[in-house]
Amino acid sequence: MKRRTWILSALGATGALVVGWSALPARSRMGSPELMLPTEGDVALNGWIKIAADGSVVLAMPRSEMGQGVHTALAMLVAEELDVPLGRVRLEQAGPDSIYGNVAMLVASLPLHPLDSEGEHKPVKIKAAQWIVGKIARELGINATGGSSSIADLWDPLRMAAATARASLVQAAATAWQVPASEITVREGLMQHASGRSAHFGLMGAAAAGQTPNDVQPKARADWQLIGQRAPRSDIPAKVNGQAVFGLDVRRPGMLFAAVRMNPVLGGAAPSIDPAPALALPGVSRVVPLDAWGGGTGGLAVVAINTWQARQGAQALQPQWPAADATAPDTKRIQTELLQALNTESGHTFHEQGKATLAERAAVTRIDALYQAPYLAHATLEPMNCTAQVINGKVELWVPTQVPTLARAMAAQVAGVNEDDVTVHVTLLGGGFGRRLEVDFVGQAVQVAMACNGAPVQLVWSREEDTTHDFYRPMHLAKFQASLDEQGEVNSLRIKSAGDAITPRWMARAAPHLSGPVDMPDKTASEGLFDLPYGFVSQHMSHVATHSGVPVGFWRSVGHSHNAFFSESFIDELAAATKLDPLAFRLKWLQDAPRYAAVLQLAADQAGWGKPMPADRAQGIALHKSFGSIVAQVAEVSLEQGEVRVHRVVCAIDCGTVVNPDTVAQQMESSVVYALSAALYGQIDIVGGVVQQSNFPDYRLLSLAQTPVVQTHIVPSTRHPAGVGEPAVPPLAPAVGNALFALTGKRARALPFVV
Repeated sequence: MKRRTWILSALGATGALVVGWSALPARSRMGSPELMLPTEGDVALNGWIKIAADGSVVLAMPRSEMGQGVHTALAMLVAEELDVPLGRVRLEQAGPDSIYGNVAMLVASLPLHPLDSEGEHKPVKIKAAQWIVGKIARELGINATGGSSSIADLWDPLRMAAATARASLVQAAATAWQVPASEITVREGLMQHASGRSAHFGLMGAAAAGQTPNDVQPKARADWQLIGQRAPRSDIPAKVNGQAVFGLDVRRPGMLFAAVRMNPVLGGAAPSIDPAPALALPGVSRVVPLDAWGGGTGGLAVVAINTWQARQGAQALQPQWPAADATAPDTKRIQTELLQALNTESGHTFHEQGKATLAERAAVTRIDALYQAPYLAHATLEPMNCTAQVINGKVELWVPTQVPTLARAMAAQVAGVNEDDVTVHVTLLGGGFGRRLEVDFVGQAVQVAMACNGAPVQLVWSREEDTTHDFYRPMHLAKFQASLDEQGEVNSLRIKSAGDAITPRWMARAAPHLSGPVDMPDKTASEGLFDLPYGFVSQHMSHVATHSGVPVGFWRSVGHSHNAFFSESFIDELAAATKLDPLAFRLKWLQDAPRYAAVLQLAADQAGWGKPMPADRAQGIALHKSFGSIVAQVAEVSLEQGEVRVHRVVCAIDCGTVVNPDTVAQQMESSVVYALSAALYGQIDIVGGVVQQSNFPDYRLLSLAQTPVVQTHIVPSTRHPAGVGEPAVPPLAPAVGNALFALTGKRARALPFVV
């Protein structure tokens, strides 16, 4: 990243990325053994796999575990190819080399319509765009856990690395035993020959390091023993018995603790402060002004010998915050400005087919609707925190982060050292949801550590600071216009949305040397609108990018999270307007999208769609594709004492090849709970630049008693694995909203639901 300058700009006609670069050398993601952490008795066979003396396997883990089960799933790929028990695969954190970067996540950022970009017969320009961005991603090597991309990205590299390691071990045994390699079998990590000779991997590790096997291929699907089978999560035992180390669990010798207090106005500067009231309290040692690192907000930190004393010191201060100006963000004003933008600006066209304008002129009936969604906070149960130590020109971090590459870069920037002088230890994450794709809190921790004379410092945000200084899901509005012909058939669909674009702003603060124009088209703004599967002849989808001044960031399922509510609710409106059952209407317009239709039909069948319901209950259905996976949901809803109650959600998913079915079901359940919290309660209001919600009493989460039964049905598939962590979030809100319409006859066009 330091050696190259990448110029990214939008290519209007195709939405692909044009990139200026010097020659990009072809480079394998296998990596050399030197990339693995040297540990006594272990032998590295490539950049991913080490063999321990006892025959167990060590995997370099580049992805963060935040409850999605990725550590187990990736270990399963290795265990499968090496034919070792899953419990014999140990993890160590991967280093900073570019082979561990996330290629799939960057390729998925291209604004391509799924009907154009899937399959073997995709246009050459789309293949070229994907190839170029993939090449760039490999060179940049940004290690990130996001976009539901971990399995999709490492499916081929990890299996190939493990298969190559296995071939090297077998070849080493064949050489030692003077037998053909083809006669050696591997079972449960034990290599055996018909002559009676046997050895576990550890006995052949050193000899295998000198082997260079050729023509290695991962196992055929028919030979899989582990992939596709239910496997227990490797991270659960430590989380149950208390041995798991999250960011807040880090303890270092001589460690100090810091509490933050930030300017209430988003993006505001550090205050003038008299530190005396805090320094007079027991245990408090210093007060440190905080800059607005990573696009965050300025403030101060109080350092003490424990977190409680640090927080007491922070509360004792009387900071003089700089006054907010008249341009400070205000949600009511922003909502008005978004509506004005929708009515006056054309925006960027993400998708166009047919002749929408002609169809609209000839329409017998026109259906119009305006949908809106509010700002949302991430509300991770573990608030932002980072432990940092700066000593002798070196920086060491212990941090729950989704982007260790960018955390390292931020620490180097703040401390004024080279990135090679920064060591990052990634802990378990107590929730990520996109919030930990930011590194503002890392910059704060390093700034505080620099003032503490070499002592490690754990900086922890309170829940209130976490809620009021997030990078929020943007507020968005969308106008829908459908035309019906003389036969009452839909012959055109026009969608225009408005709201802040996330990616340009995230790039500007997280990787400014890579960022493009702030107004470049951003797929996340229109995803879930421009890429609908329905076969309406004429379509036009555009987005007006705005600049609200609110710090916005990636929220679980990003643009899909609100755009699916918009689009699938309007599809239900069209079903009602054409007097068709919502399921029948969707199936009618999915004749050219059989995968979607199959998922939708499976969910409907399993939910008993169309069967009589109790008088006080109704079902709603929704279908959406995101992160490569298609999810359909049927929600069973009632009203209890004036509040929405969701009793059951039936999910069907086609996510390609499944590594661990249990993980898929767990993520469907997690997504339903997360999305339902947002649909029923989620809303961030800003007045004069100050966020009004502060903690769970006024930013509610779904309680256990309110949690519906969630049933998951997986469509068998041989396709490349796709995302699982986010795709069940988008269809939940429209499924509930459509059920409310069936129950009450009233259409909800805004979130959260108010009845």
